[in-house]
Amino acid sequence: MRLMRLAVRCAAVVLVACDGTVGPVTGIARGGGTTQRVLVFSVQPSTATAGNAITPPVQVVAQDTLGNTDATFVGTVTVALGANPTSAFLDGTKSVAAASGVAIFGDLSVSRVGSGYTLVASAPGATGATSGAFNITAP
Repeated sequence: MRLMRLAVRCAAVVLVACDGTVGPVTGIARGGGTTQRVLVFSVQPSTATAGNAITPPVQVVAQDTLGNTDATFVGTVTVALGANPTSAFLDGTKSVAAASGVAIFGDLSVSRVGSGYTLVASAPGATGATSGAFNITAP
């Protein structure tokens, strides 16, 4: 069997080999999670009325590249309006210190009626995330 390619990146090893009797064989060996963090909306924002808190509370989780919650992450996660079709304001606590890798935003609200809003989440040392779209209705 001849080794054709070896690439190492983010604690993942990719091997591609041929032994002459079968087509290419590709394998991926993964160890534990890596230190690169990715933010994910584990509880997406849902439809709410203008000026009232979005329920259930929006949650953002820091994950390693294998999709595991990084319980060691205690950084500050900040959310802001991404898509903002009506130039609304996002009110409430917009920066939260994560506990065991999870940031919970319990009092977020959007000031104006509209469809297709999104939230963006960011934190130092982590890849940001964009929520699914949600709507704000009239009170």
